[in-house]
Amino acid sequence: MLEKKARIADEAEIVDEAIVSRRSVRAFLPDMIDDDTIRDILEVAARAPSGTNMQPWRVYVTKGETKQQISDAILNSGIRAEKADWDEYRYYPTQFFEPYLTRRRANGFGLYGALGIGRREVDKMRAQHDRNFVFFDAPVGMIFTIDRRLNQGSWIDYGMFLQNIMVAARGRGLHTCPQAAFAPYHRQIRPVLNIPDEEIVVCGMALGYEDTSKPENAFRTDRVPLEEWVTFSE
Repeated sequence: MLEKKARIADEAEIVDEAIVSRRSVRAFLPDMIDDDTIRDILEVAARAPSGTNMQPWRVYVTKGETKQQISDAILNSGIRAEKADWDEYRYYPTQFFEPYLTRRRANGFGLYGALGIGRREVDKMRAQHDRNFVFFDAPVGMIFTIDRRLNQGSWIDYGMFLQNIMVAARGRGLHTCPQAAFAPYHRQIRPVLNIPDEEIVVCGMALGYEDTSKPENAFRTDRVPLEEWVTFSE
């Protein structure tokens, strides 16, 4: 029994470390990830639960020239992020309110502070945001889509699949950054990847090895205490 408990504790520690060490990395090394590793991550992630096992995810894995074409199409579109049209779905509320407004501001100020960008340096903020569209220099960029005929439950399933990718990546010493910023640029992305009209671009994701020398990767977000969002009843 003691041996079993020790084994369970060891396994829990491994899983917990993968979850806790997951974060949005915003600067990557150029070291390439081999296709077998990417396939392994995606196959493991696909064990995510989905209603009636529909498995609503579709993934476009890009590297090299194709990834660059996506970057070029977005950055050369002339459409600034603040003017981009979220016409397929809305990720954020139209008007932020508490406590979410405070958390959002803390995240932004924390990241820009780590980069030495002041609150009035709008051009530098925009330049940093544009790094989304080069996948923060990660060697692998993924674009995720979902059939537009599916309903909200499938989007919940999709979130679990995305989390599985990020945790599986950590188990292999890799990092990720999930990127909703790609969604309003579906018109630029579609022709590059031949995405059919019935698919909605959900998000992108950068995958690679963290560049630990970059200041943005020293930034850490916090989490509110359990007592603020959990109710226990007996």
